[in-house]
Amino acid sequence: MKSRLLPLIVLVFFSFFTLKTNAQVGINTTAPDASSALDIQSTEAGLLIPRMTTAERDAITDPANALLVFDTDLNGYYFNDGTPASPDWTLLLTETESRDNYVIVKSEDDFPTASGGTITLDENTLYEVNGTISTSSSINVNGAYLIGKDTNEDIINYTGSGALFTGNQNASFRNITFNGSSGSLFNLSASATNSLIAQSVVVNGFSSVGTVSGYGLVFFNVMQFIGNSDGITYSGIGNLLLNNMGWQPSNSGSYETFTGSFGFIQKVSGFTNVASGAVGIDVSSNPTVANGTLKSVVFTGDGDYVDSYTGTGTYTDYNFTNDWEVDCIGIPRESDDNATGIIFIERNTTTNNPTVNLAGSSQAIGGTTLSNDLFRMGDAANGLTNNVLQYSGKESRQFSVNSSISYETTDGSVSTILAFYIVRYNSAGTLLEIPEGIESYDEFDDGRVRNVSVVGTVTMNPGDYIRVFAQLISPTDGFGNGTTSSRDTLRAYSMNLLLF
Repeated sequence: MKSRLLPLIVLVFFSFFTLKTNAQVGINTTAPDASSALDIQSTEAGLLIPRMTTAERDAITDPANALLVFDTDLNGYYFNDGTPASPDWTLLLTETESRDNYVIVKSEDDFPTASGGTITLDENTLYEVNGTISTSSSINVNGAYLIGKDTNEDIINYTGSGALFTGNQNASFRNITFNGSSGSLFNLSASATNSLIAQSVVVNGFSSVGTVSGYGLVFFNVMQFIGNSDGITYSGIGNLLLNNMGWQPSNSGSYETFTGSFGFIQKVSGFTNVASGAVGIDVSSNPTVANGTLKSVVFTGDGDYVDSYTGTGTYTDYNFTNDWEVDCIGIPRESDDNATGIIFIERNTTTNNPTVNLAGSSQAIGGTTLSNDLFRMGDAANGLTNNVLQYSGKESRQFSVNSSISYETTDGSVSTILAFYIVRYNSAGTLLEIPEGIESYDEFDDGRVRNVSVVGTVTMNPGDYIRVFAQLISPTDGFGNGTTSSRDTLRAYSMNLLLF
């Protein structure tokens, strides 16, 4: 019986294997590829690598270098990257290769077990959300990273009533959507040594986006906010960078509120579509900002675009302080480049018009000064409250100067020449210059009211201020020499001074 079976077994074996002199083997083919030692061809089945537990893998005696197995405990293909005497089992063909701190999350069970209603993530661990995860537990970020592959497909649905994310450590979010039915997204408060980064994130349906405070760096890039009942409050952050934020009109409340002190705020690009009754940006608590930048953001909608700063350092019809550079569609531009201001006196009768005695020296034109259209300008400096325009910006710049004076002298019977010009001072009242090219001369020999203009340019540093002066040039005998004379007295009917 045995002798009959042996030839049959040999025949079946060689029907599957074609042995060639060069040791090539083909399975389901009589012509294995010339470059392969083993060529398996099939359209119905695959190759099954030996499967075993980690303990069984580690028990292999003298595993050859490059030996391949599938580890059922670790759910991955491992090969020996070491030697038979010193095996080094390495994960093969996966993004988790060489990472020990990587977790794929397909359900809440893949997170660490919740304690007291809070899941505390493992520090410095990357959690990759795969699909839709539902949880009612808060998540303590604890220095971990939470990412998805596709913002539209990788989602966390939060059904709790508190904040989804809590904690006081570093955190990073990327390519993921957060849905809320109640509660808030963030309640994060850290220190200046910590950072918070979020990129390609959708925030949808929360009662509040929440609060972020204390971080040394917060960087949000390409985020969209949809259907949230209230926005986010940033407080006391070292450097806050907001790039391409998209606020849909389905949101309500105050979209972005800034409180406390900031080293730097930069909000660039994106859009803020403010619903009726909502507020786009709220700075009404007067946050302290060393440098603020708000550029290329499009403000639209029926709500209030900015709940502005109040009190000292603000300007009528503008929203921010001198510490901000603002250039956006929908709200006023605010920059040192568009600083401007005008002061003026205006009297209607000779008894009320201010007079200036020019005997012996030049004098600033007196009278009570009014002002309007002040932006990054002040109308008082160094104890002076009249005939003053002070630059309040942060950077030096060149201004155009335009002044017009209507005046007369109390005696016009003698030909008289007067000079009118601008004087620049620093904030302490030290005379810096009488800028060349900003003066006008007027000669007259009658008693008529006259008008003269002073036009030019002046470079001003922050805190510098200018005033309009008049000086008697001639005659030199009997006038302007310290002896009171009617021709020494100038009466101003009107004077204005414009910087722009």
